Amino acid sequence: MLAFKRILTSLVFVTAVPALAAAADPAPATRAYHPDVPGQSATTLGTATYAKILCSAIFVSGRQPDEAQKNSAWFLQSEPDQKEPVVVNVDRATKRVRATVKGVTRLAAYYGDQGCIIHAEGQDGIFFKPTPVKSALPEAQKTPWPMGDAPSGKPYPKGLDKAKVDAAVAKAFADPAALTIAVVVLYQGEIVGERYDLGTTKDTQNESWSMGKSEMATLVGVAMHEGAFKLDDPAPVPDWRRPGDPRGAIRVRDILNMSSGLAFSHTSTKGYDPAVDYSDHFFVHAGAVDAYKYAVASPVEFPPQTVGRYRNVDPMSLGFLVRQFAESKGEEWLTWPQRHLFDKIGIRRQVMETDPYGNFLMSTFDYGTARNWARLGQLYLQDGMWNGQRLLPEGYAKFVSTLAPAWPRKEYGGQFWVNGEGRWKALPREAYYMSGAGGQSTIIVPSHELVVVRMGHQRGSSLSGAALNAALSDLVPLIEAAKKSGG
Repeated sequence: MLAFKRILTSLVFVTAVPALAAAADPAPATRAYHPDVPGQSATTLGTATYAKILCSAIFVSGRQPDEAQKNSAWFLQSEPDQKEPVVVNVDRATKRVRATVKGVTRLAAYYGDQGCIIHAEGQDGIFFKPTPVKSALPEAQKTPWPMGDAPSGKPYPKGLDKAKVDAAVAKAFADPAALTIAVVVLYQGEIVGERYDLGTTKDTQNESWSMGKSEMATLVGVAMHEGAFKLDDPAPVPDWRRPGDPRGAIRVRDILNMSSGLAFSHTSTKGYDPAVDYSDHFFVHAGAVDAYKYAVASPVEFPPQTVGRYRNVDPMSLGFLVRQFAESKGEEWLTWPQRHLFDKIGIRRQVMETDPYGNFLMSTFDYGTARNWARLGQLYLQDGMWNGQRLLPEGYAKFVSTLAPAWPRKEYGGQFWVNGEGRWKALPREAYYMSGAGGQSTIIVPSHELVVVRMGHQRGSSLSGAALNAALSDLVPLIEAAKKSGG
C-alpha cells in the first residue's frame, strides 16, 4: 500500500469538459500529500467508488443493477481495473452494495436523504447521524409550475411552434449510444419542451456529477446574501488566517474562479501513472476522509488568481465555508440547503451525498431531477430573484458567468462554464452552463430567456455534446423567431 494518495487515470471529467485534456499543468507538479491519510491503492479507491455509484443508481435513481454497471459504475476506476471482472453483492434488505475487484472488497450503504456513502476501510458505518430532509412545500402535483409540477395554466408562448420544439428536443435522443435520459427546455420561465428515456421520469433523481459545483456556488451565493462573507473577503478558513500562512491571500472570489492556487493533483499532473495512481481530485470522493478538512489542509502551489485550473479542492473548500457559516448560526448543515434554497424555488428533493463525516460531495455525488436543474438555471436567469424574493446577491449571476481572469482559455467563470470558446455552436458566447461528466448540462442564455437541461449516463458521454449541439441548432432559431414575433 502507498504511504500517500496518488493520481488517477485520464478517463474522468475530460469527457464533460474536453478542453481540460489540452495540456498538462503549466508548472512542475506539486502533489498535495497529506501524511495523516492512510495509504490506499488505486484498486481500493476505484472499487469503493464502483460500490457507491452502483448503490446510488439502485437506491437513489431506481435503476437496474446490470444497466447501471454497464453505463455508470466503472467511471472512477483506474483504466486497468476497468478491464477486470467485478463481483457485486446487492443487499436490498439493508440497502448495501459490495464490490470486489482483484480480491479487494469495498462497501457503500444507503442512508436515506444523504443517499449512498462509502464506508471507510475497516468501518461498518459512518461518523455522523443521518438526518431526514423534509420539504415544507405542498404536494408538487397540486402546485403549478415552477413551485410545483402541475401545469402553470399559462398559454404556450406566442410565435413558438410546439411541434418544432418537440422535434428539436428529439434530436438530443436521436443517437441511442449517447444515452440521453432527459431534456427540459424553459423559455421565459415556462416548460416548452420536455422528454425522458431509458426509464427516467420527471421524478427521477439522476446522477448529476459536476453540475453540483455550480449548485455549491449557489449555496455560496445564498450564504453571501445572508451576510457570511463577500466576494473579495479573504476566505475565512481558520487555519489560513494564522499570521504568516501563505493561504491568507486567497479570497472567496479566487476559490469560486477555480484559481485558488492550492496544490491538488489531477489526471493532468505531470508524472501521473494511469496504471496505479489516484489523484487528489478524486481521492476526496473515494477516500472516505473528511473531504472539507482534507481540501483546506492543502498547501499553496501558485499565488491566487495566477493559474486557473479544474480542481476539486476549490468546491470542497467552498463547502467548508458554507458549512462553517451554517453551523455558526446554530443550524443543521444537512437540512440547511433545503430550507435556505430548495424550498424557495420549488425543489422538494435533491439528494446531495456526503462523505462519512457529513460533508456534501457536490462536485461529484449529487442527484437531482431535470426539472430541479431547470429551476436552478432559471434562478440565475432571474439574477437570483424568485417570487419577488432575492436569494443571491445582486449581480451574482453576472459574476459566475464572467470569464475568470487566470484561466488560459475563455471557458470558465465562477464554478460555471462559459461558452466563450463556442462549445455550444448555436448559442451566443454569453451563454453559461453547469457541466458534469456524462454530458450533464444546464445551459443559461440570458439574451434568449432560455434554459436547457440535458442529462445522460456516463457511457454515452463522448457522443453527448454532438447530440445536444444538434438539438440546440434547431431549437435556438425557433426561440429567436418567437422573440422577434413578440412571443
